[in-house]
Amino acid sequence: MENIKTIAKNPNAYHNYEILEKIECGIVLYGTEIKSIRKGKVNLKDSFAKIYNGECFVIGMHISPYEFGNINNKDPLRDKKLLLNKSEINKLIGKVQTKGYSLVPISIYFKGSLVKLELGIGKGKKLYDKRETIAKKDAERRMAIALKGNY
Repeated sequence: MENIKTIAKNPNAYHNYEILEKIECGIVLYGTEIKSIRKGKVNLKDSFAKIYNGECFVIGMHISPYEFGNINNKDPLRDKKLLLNKSEINKLIGKVQTKGYSLVPISIYFKGSLVKLELGIGKGKKLYDKRETIAKKDAERRMAIALKGNY
């Protein structure tokens, strides 16, 4: 089993989307970006993925500039290419176009020495779905407290 270390998670992924399927993909990074990621300076909050010309890109993922880098630092919000097979991209295109799903970055992590991005195929939740999820979590929390005996 490989060593997996989570760097960052998207806090809005499960709140705004019902994630139906997950895909692990690589990501194209430059030297100073990987150094920033090792320090944990990455934010997935407002990010999403799109497919352009048969290639998948993550948009809005913020990687803070490396503090000791100089001209080698890249734009923190640049579009980063995701590494997927052609068959995986075709499968994603089919789901996103026909069923109206979205591609949502869920988390970014180290798998061994490689940086991987977990990409979810999600369907947007309506406001009442979000309220229902919150109510369900609250009920589960109350049941757990009652079972413990800590009223």
